[in-house]
Amino acid sequence: MAYQVLARKWRPRSFAEMVGQTPVLRALQNALDRQHLHHAYLFTGTRGVGKTTVARVFAKALNCEAGVSATPCGQCASCVEIDEGRFMDLIEVDAASRTRVDETRELLDNVQYAPTRGRFKVYLIDEVHMFSNHSFNALLKTLEEPPPHVKFLLATTEPRRIPVTILSRCLAFDLKRIGTDLIAARLMHILSAEGIASEPAATFAIAVAADGSMRDALSLLDQSIAHGGGQLLEADVRAMLGRAGAGQALALVQRLAAGDAEGLLEVIEATVEYAPDYEAVLGEVLDILHRVAVCQVLGRPVAETSGADTDIAALADTLAAEDGQLFYQIALIGRRDLALAPDPRRGFEMVMLRMLAFQRETARDEFIARPPVAAVAQTSGAAARAPVEARRREALPRPTDSAPVETATARATAVSEARGWHLLIDALGLTGLCRELAMHCAPAGEWRPGEVFRLSLPAGLAHLRSAKLEARLEEALRRHHGDAGLRLGIAAEGSGPVAATSPAVLRVRDAEARQEEARRAIAQDPHVQALCDDFGAHLDPATVRPR
Repeated sequence: MAYQVLARKWRPRSFAEMVGQTPVLRALQNALDRQHLHHAYLFTGTRGVGKTTVARVFAKALNCEAGVSATPCGQCASCVEIDEGRFMDLIEVDAASRTRVDETRELLDNVQYAPTRGRFKVYLIDEVHMFSNHSFNALLKTLEEPPPHVKFLLATTEPRRIPVTILSRCLAFDLKRIGTDLIAARLMHILSAEGIASEPAATFAIAVAADGSMRDALSLLDQSIAHGGGQLLEADVRAMLGRAGAGQALALVQRLAAGDAEGLLEVIEATVEYAPDYEAVLGEVLDILHRVAVCQVLGRPVAETSGADTDIAALADTLAAEDGQLFYQIALIGRRDLALAPDPRRGFEMVMLRMLAFQRETARDEFIARPPVAAVAQTSGAAARAPVEARRREALPRPTDSAPVETATARATAVSEARGWHLLIDALGLTGLCRELAMHCAPAGEWRPGEVFRLSLPAGLAHLRSAKLEARLEEALRRHHGDAGLRLGIAAEGSGPVAATSPAVLRVRDAEARQEEARRAIAQDPHVQALCDDFGAHLDPATVRPR
């Protein structure tokens, strides 16, 4: 018997065998079971998501000899003939080959005649958007007054090219891309049924490459089995797809997080043996960066079929959140522009090196001495306000004015300690959510060796705390002061000088002060005043930016 490709052999023959598309299937099944049938249905969606398959199963449900229902028997003559593609009352039309109006009219001339064998005469028109305007007009006339024994099932990948007059006379169902996990599970079921040895990672790689299309996944599966000589191995699949191993993309991000330029180039060199599609490699890098960002927000990796959860969690701890977002944006733009590079590999290398070049540096020579907190707190105001390159831009809430008025002495002391604490945060090299927590805290008094290092956090920001982040901050303080027994204590503070003078709050206040100073300087400029007097001009404060 001739070999039948998997895409045809495993094409669903009932709604129960279909993968995904639950909302669409539920609506169709309810309509069939309740006998609430429309005369025209439109199925839209990208290639390989099941538009034609849904239409054929629906046609089978309409003409099953056991009666109209969502579960056709699959055994009667009508069901068998529809499965084999020889049912006389199911007229399948490829609109791309019937663009002339006379062909469409010839097709529709037979609409008035009753079905030969079935209950309904079903017209399944694939890629209906390829019809010409004249053909659409001929179809519209039939859709306006259809005979009761006729059903139209239209399928298209481009619904925007269909006239609204046609759309308004159809029940439209949009079939979504099928999830990667659903595709992988279906492929595993098929491989098991076919008795083919496989690796889960290889199946997942095919599911990712299919990009939501089950038909593409089955075609790639056929090709991979042939490439592997009857078995499915990850190395063979990635070689066939022209993609580096999953570990290669992970290794690239790990080298980026470590700032290891030499190691980064070594990993890139190792990918050459796969003759990779560098756009696809950047896609895998983007996927890893996304998983790292989600892990940083949730505090745990999201389990996926591709695994590597432990590595993702480690990256989430070592890669600064800002660097991860920057890398993602650079990779996204670089993937789009890769075709413009004179050579794909060099273009890919430049994208990765660009990430390395713009990575934030956390270690600064000015903090090597690591002075104690008491000394840092006594730093003069001018020195404390000096630019520190390691400070990062963060989205911060504006300080509220609800705190009661403190004494001038308490305010000055708290401000001085907070500025010293800010310098210490930079010296500790904190990143991500741990730095976010530290920036919203303020020292609760002067620390001495042997005592608890006490910080205060506004009660309204208690959500920033977690045992893991406090442990990271405590360990950083221990390393900085060389005190293995140092203990950290963070207390909630509702009001007072400490709660209102964290580095985060002071930074916002400093920015507001610089903004006001810039606005005042421009308003007092004699040239600006002359323009206002002579021409009735006025200064727009929103356009003023401090240097």
